[in-house]
Amino acid sequence: MRKALLSLLLIATGTIAFAQPKLTADNIDEVIAAMTLEEKVHMVIGCGMAFGEDVKFPGTAGRTYDIPRLGIKSAYLADGPHRLVLASKRDFDSRTFYTTEFPSSTTVAATFDYDAAYAIGQALGEEVRDYGLDVLLAPGVNLHRNALCGRNHEYYSEDPVLAGMIAAAYINGLQSKGTGACIKHFAVNNQETNRNNGDSQLTPRPLRELYLKAFEIAVKKSQPWSVMTAYNKVNGKFTCEDKDLTEVILRDEWGFKGVVMSDWNAGKDAVASMKAGNDMLQPGQPRQYQAILEAVQNGTLEESVLDRNIHRILEFVVKSHTFNDYVYPEKTDLEGHAALDRRIGAEGIVLLDNNGALPFAAEGSVAVYGTTSYDMVPAGMGFGSTGVGYYCVSMVEGLRKAGYKVDKSLIAKYKQHLAAERQRLYPHGLPPFSFTPIKRADEFVPTAEEFAAQTVANDYAIITLGRTSGEAADRRAEEFALKESEAALIKAVSEAYHKAGKPVVVILNICSPIETASWKESVDAILCAFQPGQEAGNSITDVLTGKVNPSGHLPMTFQVAYGDALSDKNFPYDYEFQLPDFGMGSGMNFQNKNKVEKPKEPVRNVDYTVYEEGVYVGYRYFDTFSKAVSYPFGHGLSYTDFKYEVLSSAISTDKCTVDVKVTNTGSVPGKASVQVYVKAPRGSMDKPSKELKAFAKTACIAPGESVTVTLDWNLMDMASFNEKKSSWELASGVYNWLIGASSSDIRATASQKVAKTKYVEAHKAMLPQK
Repeated sequence: MRKALLSLLLIATGTIAFAQPKLTADNIDEVIAAMTLEEKVHMVIGCGMAFGEDVKFPGTAGRTYDIPRLGIKSAYLADGPHRLVLASKRDFDSRTFYTTEFPSSTTVAATFDYDAAYAIGQALGEEVRDYGLDVLLAPGVNLHRNALCGRNHEYYSEDPVLAGMIAAAYINGLQSKGTGACIKHFAVNNQETNRNNGDSQLTPRPLRELYLKAFEIAVKKSQPWSVMTAYNKVNGKFTCEDKDLTEVILRDEWGFKGVVMSDWNAGKDAVASMKAGNDMLQPGQPRQYQAILEAVQNGTLEESVLDRNIHRILEFVVKSHTFNDYVYPEKTDLEGHAALDRRIGAEGIVLLDNNGALPFAAEGSVAVYGTTSYDMVPAGMGFGSTGVGYYCVSMVEGLRKAGYKVDKSLIAKYKQHLAAERQRLYPHGLPPFSFTPIKRADEFVPTAEEFAAQTVANDYAIITLGRTSGEAADRRAEEFALKESEAALIKAVSEAYHKAGKPVVVILNICSPIETASWKESVDAILCAFQPGQEAGNSITDVLTGKVNPSGHLPMTFQVAYGDALSDKNFPYDYEFQLPDFGMGSGMNFQNKNKVEKPKEPVRNVDYTVYEEGVYVGYRYFDTFSKAVSYPFGHGLSYTDFKYEVLSSAISTDKCTVDVKVTNTGSVPGKASVQVYVKAPRGSMDKPSKELKAFAKTACIAPGESVTVTLDWNLMDMASFNEKKSSWELASGVYNWLIGASSSDIRATASQKVAKTKYVEAHKAMLPQK
């Protein structure tokens, strides 16, 4: 009795606290009930970015809030998508924490291969886990609406089916290792200029059919742990403050089960974000904490909204490596991942043209031109990558390792030229970090005497042209065109080597399309390598030599000139905007000192962008209106040839299926990409002439052999969005299925009939402001 009275006395005086619940997957509501209001507010905002000396994982994106008394641990977040971003060095630690620079997202999409995307995701999932983190902020699935978008290298394609399916495979690979994915930037985030305030204005049809579709596919096929809303507004509302986007469409229509977080420092109104179902604000700011706390206290924000959001956050946390006490080794399989990068980097290379110059003979001497041959672009710039990696294989190294001689006189000339250009461009040294691309060296043209010696000494000439891109700024129109020095180099090398009867090969080490129409006939072969990752020189050499038969296909259209695409007139191709500091201090060098005073009146294509082209983006425009292109969407050659034959096709209640026989009719083994486009009946609205609905990559097929590929898609995937009815409309009539190797290379057809028009209603959401 005396012990019981003493216990009651101690509890009453606060000397002993009541037993606190400890978080498990099964008691989330109980844990939330045990939180103070202040703890709840902390849970819905991040804990700042991991810069400084006192953080667990320096150089990473941040973490979720921890409450030790309730057993709540932080989940640690790192940026991506093609590299785990963390600081390679730590104070008072002799180790170096290297991570692999994998191929850019565009390169992965160019494989047209689910297995390739899955493998990249799986390897990144391993690296995140091995270094003690929990979630990779990737992939990005915004469309390539315009060739000059600064972040195209982080995104997959101009087509939502290709983007969505490749993203789903990447996410499934990543999450197979217990590492969470965060798909981004949701949604309609297609330019970097004024990205924190720009308003993407469009009608429901392109919104639904294009800009949301890739996210929809990926969410339904992979259930990522999280979705990141974008910086921009859509039709006047910030995405992180738009309930239609995050609750109605994402959760109610698509069945998303995870957590929604903001992009870093996105939006203006923290309370509106909470109400909209943007569960967590990253990286977290004191003003956001104060605003949410006061809103609950004064009754303008119901505490139940916080409880809902926190429930989702804790479901996210309990899945993490950290919560489950994973013992991480702080080292990863760098050798194995480098081999994977080399393989996928090669499979994403697109053979644009080949007049018999490739593959090279088994041995020979190569004259290597172009500054990029010696200073490759493995990836783009920004928080997702430094664009450098811990090493990058040059073309010189790749060719030498394959047994080729590389002209030593040219190596000496380029070493001297690159040193001089670096001093000219950066007299005080390269910046330690840059959001936007590092300025690249101009080209030089050898003298006639030098060419005379080089053409005698070498069997082949290669020229590598480089482009990169970065965060917070878009590319300029002049970057689509060749520089004068590049055009002069191609002309001079081609004339000299063709006079000697020797081939010239151009390699495009680029982030997104450049102008090719004016010069492509003057060279013998063109390889588009995009950004193959740290093994760039090895990947490209594997294709040049025939060790790898090229099987990549373009995930976007190469237009003839900038201005040809319908979106070009509604894009900030010539606007210089002051890059924001983001509160990061002088450690961030944004490489843009051209301050432009922002006018009071909203500036078209800067403060708002009207998507006047509607659904006619990329090949949907060029093919429908018979507009000439340099290379069509899906284009990619091989060192062999393939024949496609439709064996059967069918429509069931809710599924479409086609069986395609693919035969290697050439002389060497190779992989084929089978692309299925659908030409739909008009119904109540205009339609593109064709739209991609399914694709597949074969295994390697020996000469003379055949494989059968089965492709399928949902019946309603062929529907268009009827804005008047706010419904998906599957029009009655004949649907022509076009099976090909690109959008303009159709090799077999089938047709099926839909007897009756079918409608599937959708919410009236995210409508344009009047």
